[in-house]
Amino acid sequence: MGSLYEEIGGAGLLRTAVTLFYRRVVADPLLAPWFAGVDLPRLRAHQQAFLAAALGGPDLFTGRDIGQAHAGLGITDGAFDQLVFQLATTLRDLGVEPTLVASVCRRLEPLRCAIVGHPAGGDPTISPAAAARPATPPGC
Repeated sequence: MGSLYEEIGGAGLLRTAVTLFYRRVVADPLLAPWFAGVDLPRLRAHQQAFLAAALGGPDLFTGRDIGQAHAGLGITDGAFDQLVFQLATTLRDLGVEPTLVASVCRRLEPLRCAIVGHPAGGDPTISPAAAARPATPPGC
């Protein structure tokens, strides 16, 4: 068995998934406001590199840490949940096994505190590798 990245289909599947995912995100009334005016081609490339690293694939991610990238954006728990839901739905629609989709969601859950906010004593600087810690995904 390989990494979760390999199990879901590697670079080819992830590239397609990220493209479809952002189509859904910008069409989602809850999420669209956070992406208005954003350079989506750049964000898609950035997200693909981030997810590859977070899922155990090649670590080519060179962006800011996730806490810095999302600081001050006012992202809510509901928006985080909806974003994970949109990604999970995209992966399922592309034929990724439900157990693997749930594993992807668990990998992303530890990022919640850095994306949604910085609770007292929390660490807002989480690398893609930190996403490998298991957690229970909401609604996956």
